[in-house]
Amino acid sequence: MNLIISTIDQGLLWSLLSLGVFITFRILKFPDMTVEGSFPLGAALSALMLQQHNIAFSLLVAFIGGCLAGLVTAILYNYFHVQSLLAGILTLTGLYSVNLRILGQANMAIGDQHNLYQLPLFRQLTLDQRLLVINLGIMLIALLLLAGLLYTEFGQSLIAAGDNPTMALSQGIAVKRTKTIGIVLSNGLIALAGGLVAQYNGFADVNMGIGVMVIGLSAIIIGERLLVDKHFIAKLISIILGSVVYRLILLLVLQLGFNANDFKLFSAVILAIFIIAPQQKKGLTTK
Repeated sequence: MNLIISTIDQGLLWSLLSLGVFITFRILKFPDMTVEGSFPLGAALSALMLQQHNIAFSLLVAFIGGCLAGLVTAILYNYFHVQSLLAGILTLTGLYSVNLRILGQANMAIGDQHNLYQLPLFRQLTLDQRLLVINLGIMLIALLLLAGLLYTEFGQSLIAAGDNPTMALSQGIAVKRTKTIGIVLSNGLIALAGGLVAQYNGFADVNMGIGVMVIGLSAIIIGERLLVDKHFIAKLISIILGSVVYRLILLLVLQLGFNANDFKLFSAVILAIFIIAPQQKKGLTTK
């Protein structure tokens, strides 16, 4: 039972990454590879701040760092007309060296007594209760803020810029600026997720961003298959649900005796199954 609760904790935590990927992948229709650089950037910045015992600013600095990484990609794409995938790849490649500079080595341990999950406010709770309460609280705040943003005038402009840039431009929307803000916000959330995951795991590593794009997409696509609804709030909830289900699937794989080193492989396989299955079902129905 404790293992299941721990898995749900991780699902809630990683869903913040998926929400960030959702902004670029689904709303802006922008395949942003920066995620694999901004995620460890957030972890590195968070770990660096925690070394100074500065819990209050550890996540804020991680968020700002991710925003700056997204800004680089957005400028390359929107103002220098670099192809979207290439712009993200250029940024994440440069961020590898930046992350090494920040950490000073390949990885950095975070003290057990100096992170968000060890705040005195929550010490009366058991470890599992503490993790669940904090991660659930973070996700509810992120969900409400993002849902609120999407229903503002800017949020609707963001959706329009992703759906039909030409029409959005004809309606007086500054498409380049809107997309830039969207990419910046997305990478800020992703870096924030990286900072939280680093605190949860107790370390930051320059290679922890490898494959996180697949993890984010898996949660989005699994959630869309489980909860089919056009409403934006329902879509955001489905992402959180998909992240938890994805983690439970990986737990099942582990319980079946597979090696944890195979998780990246299973992540790709799970994503492929959820993409292919509906298409095959549709083909059979047509026949």
